[in-house]
Amino acid sequence: MKKPMVAAQLFTIRGYTQTPDDLDQSMKKLKEIGYNAVQVSGIGPIEHQQVKDIMDTYGLTICATHIDFARMKDHFEDVIYQHKLWDCKYVGLGSMPEEYRTSKEGYQAFAKEASEIGRKLADHGLQFIYHNHHFEFIKFDGVLGMDILLEESDPEAFDFEIDTFWVQVGGCNPVDWINKVKGRMQVGHLKDIAIDQNWKAVMAEVGEGNLNWQDIIDACIKNNVEWVAVEQDICQRDPFESLEISLNNLNKLGLKS
Repeated sequence: MKKPMVAAQLFTIRGYTQTPDDLDQSMKKLKEIGYNAVQVSGIGPIEHQQVKDIMDTYGLTICATHIDFARMKDHFEDVIYQHKLWDCKYVGLGSMPEEYRTSKEGYQAFAKEASEIGRKLADHGLQFIYHNHHFEFIKFDGVLGMDILLEESDPEAFDFEIDTFWVQVGGCNPVDWINKVKGRMQVGHLKDIAIDQNWKAVMAEVGEGNLNWQDIIDACIKNNVEWVAVEQDICQRDPFESLEISLNNLNKLGLKS
């Protein structure tokens, strides 16, 4: 079975990607670190063509994105243009809008609306993917929000982007959820979880915390995950250094960018 390829989630370095010049210099750094692919998220208002030109300069593949749900609904043609230009199949939503999060009915409505968008994206050869946090692991009438999304969404149009840290914070096992969404996960998010000196759960570089990475990687391989994006929303050091540590540890576990 084929191993997934490693990418850098640009949300990790969002403070360094707000202008074309900053994006250019940051992509140069990522390439020097050893990354050959990125997930575009959190960058400044930069023209689609400029982003493509910068990525082409450094030989970086855009494996996926995160964009607003409102953009998917209200600026659909631009979303298609953007992803076709970037040769990027996976159209990611980083989080469910807040108005859907408070009830079973909200989750059901979101699953339906997102599936409709996913079907429209599929007509253009693209795939909708949904990135979880921890709030999806609240129960409504004894059922996890994530299970509602899994059951109520169209399996042909709504895929998942399991985030290892947030699943664990939500009280579940990342391996279980990677297996649970088998056939509906092409992109995953890797970040570790550690306990700081104040006994609080914090984000950590892959391999520097407490998650069982061999089991996580084995599950990704078994379930034919194509891409695993290293994301660390909050870093305890320079975020480029954090991305480098994660990549080096993943290399030791047999994954490459």
